[in-house]
Amino acid sequence: MPQPTTRARRTGHPGYSETLPRQPESAAPARRLVRAACAAWRLDDLAEDGALIVSELVANAVQHARRDSIRVVVERPGTARVRIGVVDFSKTPPVRKAPGPEDEGGRGLALVTELAEGWGSEPLPWGKRVWAELHG
Repeated sequence: MPQPTTRARRTGHPGYSETLPRQPESAAPARRLVRAACAAWRLDDLAEDGALIVSELVANAVQHARRDSIRVVVERPGTARVRIGVVDFSKTPPVRKAPGPEDEGGRGLALVTELAEGWGSEPLPWGKRVWAELHG
């Protein structure tokens, strides 16, 4: 499996990213990436919420994307802010819907909404990036 990459940002804060197979098992390395980034930035108080959020975003990408891989990106847009994104090759934007009591799924974006300061999606020429932001 490829190693995460780090690159400098204009703000001087690094970003972490990793390309992962589009499989449910990719949630575990995505969580490790979020925890490692938060630890490097001394934002440990955001790590567990970030790990839950990335798990949900990866699960959605696994279910809805079209190609064999996804990309997880963890950025630090501000001193006490972390932005977690999952890039996939589907152009269909995520839809938050209220699941019924018998539904097994459909609660992921509700959890992201609860934990994150904000979330959304950005269209890309080949797909989309779904992101969530945490503030410390």
